Amino acid sequence: MAKWRIVGISFDHMHMGDLLRMAHNHPDAEIVGLFDADLAKMKRVAAPFNIADDRLFTDFDACMKASKADLAILCAATGDHASYTERLAAYGVHVFVEKPFAASVADARRMMAAMAPTGKRMAINWPLAWVESHVTAKRLIDEGLIGDLLEVRFYGGNRGPLYHLADKVEVTPEEVERQKPDSWWYKKAAGGGSLLDYLGYGATLGTWYMNGEAPLEVTCVVDEIPGIEVDQHSITVCRYARGLSKMETRWGTFTDPWMQQPQPKCGFVFVGADGTIASEDYSDRITVQTRATPNVTPMPVDPLPVGRRNGIEYMLACLKSGAPITGPLEPELCLTAQRIVDTAAKSAAEKRTLALLP
Repeated sequence: MAKWRIVGISFDHMHMGDLLRMAHNHPDAEIVGLFDADLAKMKRVAAPFNIADDRLFTDFDACMKASKADLAILCAATGDHASYTERLAAYGVHVFVEKPFAASVADARRMMAAMAPTGKRMAINWPLAWVESHVTAKRLIDEGLIGDLLEVRFYGGNRGPLYHLADKVEVTPEEVERQKPDSWWYKKAAGGGSLLDYLGYGATLGTWYMNGEAPLEVTCVVDEIPGIEVDQHSITVCRYARGLSKMETRWGTFTDPWMQQPQPKCGFVFVGADGTIASEDYSDRITVQTRATPNVTPMPVDPLPVGRRNGIEYMLACLKSGAPITGPLEPELCLTAQRIVDTAAKSAAEKRTLALLP
C-alpha cells in the first residue's frame, strides 16, 4: 500500500521533533510537509530528517494544499489547538494532537465537533501512555492484583519546559531565563503553566486507570510567584465516590526524570483494596505489595508490543486496521480529564472546592 502522508503543523511544542522522528522511522510513513510561521525554527527541528526545502511552508493553506496529507501532527500552543483542529478538519485529514488536549473543555468540544462530520480520526497523545511501567501497572490493576482501585497518586513534571528541545537536547539555564519573557509556556492566554502542561497526564491516565470514572469534586491550589503569570506548581485533590486521589504538577524538579529521577519521584502510586503498585516514569520495573506478599517486591515491566510502542506507530496501526482509538488517546476519555483540569484551574482561582464541571 502507499505510504501514509504525514504533515507537521506548528513547532510551538518541542515534542514535534520527537514525533517527526517516529514518523521518519516508520516504514509506512512519509513526511510530506511541515508548517510553522518561523522558518528558522522549523528548519532546525527538521534538519535531522533531510526534508526537502520545498516541503517547508510558512503558509498553512499552502502547506495543506501541496502536501495532500492523510494525517496531521499538531504541536501548537495549547491555546491554539481548537482553531488549528478546525482548520485541519476542513482539509479532511486525521489529526494527532500532542498533549495537552486543549486549553479548556469548550475548546476540546470544539475540536471534537469539528472532526465529527469528517469521518476522520483524532487522537490526543500523552507520552506517558508509552512508558512500559505505566502500561504494565494498568494490566495488573485490570487483572485484579491489588483489588478494587481506591486511590491514584501522580507526581509529574521536569525542570521546566524551556530546559530541553526535541530529543531532550538540553538548554543552559541562562538561555532558559532569556527565553521566558517571550515564551508561550509562560503566558496564561496561550495555555501556559505547569497545571495545563502536566495535570492532563495525571487526569487522563488516572481516568484510564479508573476505567473512565469521573470524580465528584476537585480542589486545587497553585503557587503564586511574583512576576510570573502562570503556575509552576499545583496540587489537585479529586474526590471520587470511592475516595480521594491526588495529582501534583511541578516545573522546577531538581532533575529531569528521564535523566535522573528527582525526589519526589515522578510517576504514579496506586492503592487498591488488596495491595499497592508504584510505577515510576521511564523505569524498567514496578514495585508491588499484596496481602499475600506485603513486602515491597520489584517486578519487571512488560515490553510494548509492535503497533503500540509509540504514538505515531499506534495511530497508523489503528488507521490501517480500522481499530478504534482507545485508552489515554481516546477523545471522550480525554474530555473527562479536561473537565478535571478545568475544574482544578477554576478551583485554584476561586480558592475553594468545586463540583466537577460539566
